[in-house]
Amino acid sequence: MKTTACLLAGAALALSAAPAQAKWVASWTAAPHAPLGGEGPFAAASYDNVTLSQILRLSEGGTSLRVRLSNRYGPGPLEIGAARIVRIDDAGKEVPGTSRTLTFGGEPGAVIPRGAPFVSDAVNLDVPDLARLKVELYLPRPTGPCTCHLTGQDELAVSPPGNFVGKPFEPVSKVQFRAFLSGIDVDSPDALGTIVAYGDSITDGVGSTPGANRRWPDVLADRLQAAGQEWAVANQAISGNRVLSPGMGEAALARFDEDVLSLPNVKYIIVFEGVNDIGNRFGPQRAGPGGGGAGGLALDQPEITVDQMIAGFKQIVARAHEKGIKVIASPIGPYKGASYWTEEGEAARQAINAWIVGSGTFDGVVRFDTAFADPADPRQMREGYHMGDHLHGSDAGLKAVGDSIDLALFKAD
Repeated sequence: MKTTACLLAGAALALSAAPAQAKWVASWTAAPHAPLGGEGPFAAASYDNVTLSQILRLSEGGTSLRVRLSNRYGPGPLEIGAARIVRIDDAGKEVPGTSRTLTFGGEPGAVIPRGAPFVSDAVNLDVPDLARLKVELYLPRPTGPCTCHLTGQDELAVSPPGNFVGKPFEPVSKVQFRAFLSGIDVDSPDALGTIVAYGDSITDGVGSTPGANRRWPDVLADRLQAAGQEWAVANQAISGNRVLSPGMGEAALARFDEDVLSLPNVKYIIVFEGVNDIGNRFGPQRAGPGGGGAGGLALDQPEITVDQMIAGFKQIVARAHEKGIKVIASPIGPYKGASYWTEEGEAARQAINAWIVGSGTFDGVVRFDTAFADPADPRQMREGYHMGDHLHGSDAGLKAVGDSIDLALFKAD
């Protein structure tokens, strides 16, 4: 008995002392979408013999990472001549000793087939929670219109001709979108999983301060880390997105497998979608991405109904539940005063929202609509909480939304 007890006690001690098993999570993402045309404000960029430098902020830290690239909508193969990743400080300066060359199957470059994603080899790099990184890609051949994410809200710098990976350069241009870069996975010993924020331009951060990480998923990531809850938050919103119809990107239903289910260790998805469906369907005229009458891109107005919208949300829940993912939803936010608001659209919003709140379909409900709303008229956004268009959140409005989320919704396995 003593021997058995000692053996059992020793085994228990060994188990308790064993290090936590590392877990891959999606610490940062930018959902790619197809080029929107060759001219106008939403024209897709093309590159040839230049180096791109892109800045981003992780949510969850870890001990190693891998970079996800995408040629999902490219006209042909995409050649990566060289790539690296490096930590940067709050001033944008590289942190000494943190530069890592990226390889692909052990090779310093890659040719990404048309339509394909591509993942780098893992590199050992200790990155703290909320760390800022810079990713550099050398593109030696013409890319054609890029697989991009146009609402980047952080810097993409383009070099003069040549390979400047690991070398300083004076940018010939700076823009606020993502090119070919779709995600950073982090291997973390204490990560609880990935939370995906799924939505349109409001979630994508239109109206927030560029480079300041003030989108509501950023606010959520800040709060989780401050509370010691080690969740990765992946922002998979696309400006102009709709549940049922393509817009500035495929419909939420169409892109769900690639943009949600393909990510590592997804445990929760927060869905905040639908205003572009009803705004473009019931609005007085065609509107641009995210509504608000943005020029250069006209969205169609399919004859959708409230029942079809509800069926679309049910599909998201069913497909998530198949993979063991819990779905949290918010009612559609107020948008009275936006260019595509009408009484008919408001009636549709109220009907859909009543179902979201009262049906019991979702694993949880958050009230972004209430957080944004003007108490004097809940059909419109509170003054100061929008960017001036009565649709997209300001820094203050997006913080209110991020702060409204009950962190107790997210439970570890």
